[in-house]
Amino acid sequence: MSNSMPIASPVRTQAIVNRYFMHAKKNLGQNFLVDLAAIKGIVEAADIQVGDQVIEIGPGIGSLTEQLLLAGAKVLAYEVDQDLPEILNNELPQKIDGEDLKDRFKLVMKDVLKANFIEDNGGFLNLSKAVKIVANLPYYITTPIIFNLIKSDLDFSSLTLMMQKEVAERLVAEPKTKEYGPLTIAVQSRMNVRLAEEVKSTSFMPRPKVDSAVVVLTPLIEKPDISDYAFFDHVVKMCFAQRRKTLANNLKALIKDKDEREKIISDLGLDVRVRPEELTLEQFVKLVHLLKDQQA
Repeated sequence: MSNSMPIASPVRTQAIVNRYFMHAKKNLGQNFLVDLAAIKGIVEAADIQVGDQVIEIGPGIGSLTEQLLLAGAKVLAYEVDQDLPEILNNELPQKIDGEDLKDRFKLVMKDVLKANFIEDNGGFLNLSKAVKIVANLPYYITTPIIFNLIKSDLDFSSLTLMMQKEVAERLVAEPKTKEYGPLTIAVQSRMNVRLAEEVKSTSFMPRPKVDSAVVVLTPLIEKPDISDYAFFDHVVKMCFAQRRKTLANNLKALIKDKDEREKIISDLGLDVRVRPEELTLEQFVKLVHLLKDQQA
C-alpha cells in the first residue's frame, strides 16, 4: 500500500488493520475516522498554522496526526493503547517538510488524565508559549478530559475536540432548551464554545451508533465574577438536581427557609415559579453571590 494515500482513507485504514492484525478496542472507545474531509475539517477548525504546537489526545493509527503534521504542526500525542506505537512509527510520514518524524512528533504512552505536561514534554514543545489541543475523544471519557484540561496549568489557546454529538449540543446549549444544564454552565463559565462541524457515524470504522461533532473551546477574555468555581459548580448542580422541579424547590437543600428562598429568587428579578433551565449564566453567577452573602 502506497503511503501517498492518506491514513484516513478507508482503503489505507483497512490495510493497516489487516497488516497489524488489529481491531478497534471497545473498552478504549476506539473508532477509526475514515473521512479525510472530516479530518481536514478538524484541522481547519483548530486553525493549524505552520509552526503551531499541538497536543493531541488519542492519535489512534495516526489519521488526524498525519494531517496535523502536514499542516505544519509539531505534535506531542498521548496514547494508552500499547499496540499503537509501532503502527504510528511505521505509518506516519518519515519526513515532513524536510524534517525527520522524531523532530516533529513525540508519543507519550500515558492516560492524559494523569499527564504531567512539563515532565512528559521533556523540552519537545516550548511550553512557555500557548499550545493548541486537538483530539478525537472517546465518548465515555469526554467530560473528565475537558475539565482536566481546563483546570490544568497548561497554557493553551484552544481545545478542538470531536465528541458525541449529544455532548456537543449540551456544551453549546442556550437557556430554555432541554440540552441546557450543569455541563453547559460549567463549561460556558470558563470558555467560549463553538460548534465547528458535525460528523456522521458513517465516517468511522467500525461505525458507532451515534453521530459526532467537533467543538472549539477558547478561554474567555472576560471571565464571569466567580471567585470559587467549586462552590459555583456545586450550586448549579443542586439547582438542576430535580430538573422538572422549580428553582425554589431545588434550592431547599441549600436554603431551608421558604421565605428566604423566595426572596433570593425575587432579588434575581425572577418569578418564584421559574425553572433552573430558564436562568442565564449571568443569573447563576448572581445567585451564587446572593447565597454567599447570606452565608456571610
